[in-house]
Amino acid sequence: MIFNKDTAEKTAELLLQINAIKLNPKNPFSWASGWKSPIYCDNRLTLSFPAIRNYIREEFSRNIEKKFGKPDVIAGVATGAIGIGILVAEYMGLPFVYVRPEPKKHGRQNQIEGFIQKGQNVVVVEDLISTGNSSLMAVEALKEAEVHVKGMVAIFSYGFQVAEENFKNANVELFTLSNYENLLHLAVSKNYINEEELQTLQEWRLNPSEWNAK
Repeated sequence: MIFNKDTAEKTAELLLQINAIKLNPKNPFSWASGWKSPIYCDNRLTLSFPAIRNYIREEFSRNIEKKFGKPDVIAGVATGAIGIGILVAEYMGLPFVYVRPEPKKHGRQNQIEGFIQKGQNVVVVEDLISTGNSSLMAVEALKEAEVHVKGMVAIFSYGFQVAEENFKNANVELFTLSNYENLLHLAVSKNYINEEELQTLQEWRLNPSEWNAK
């Protein structure tokens, strides 16, 4: 679910402008999962553009408080959301922690880095949602620490059906600044892609694991 349409379209345009999102239906990218994809998203690039990172942190902060109330702690999902999570926490005047994919193999073997207490209210910040599996692993680690996860916010979501099901099954409320639907609408209207490329991008989203470029 997006925060609102205006934010979704502006965020999509900013991500396209700085090539944080690249659309290339004719020469698809290879994801780490092995999927072939006509789109690649690297939202960490936003950290290199002060005006854009400030826009994202302020939209996150305003909408977190509106949707969830002011939490006790902001948690970022490692590693992609650590930077933007810190910016949001600083802007809101809140403590920050981040969650590793798994506990460290040495030292204190922490999975959650930073100070957090049982019973605190936490909002999780993520940079990108694909299937949602890694994001929800972070939520599970926080729940095991006996804190209350109020919800998750992310910069962008591909809007896969499997992700919607995963978040629903985990009973975690997700809001994003933008998503695939708004990205495609903006990309066509601003001539980033043509109608033929739009069709390819729409087909990919329906079955990304089996899709191959024609």
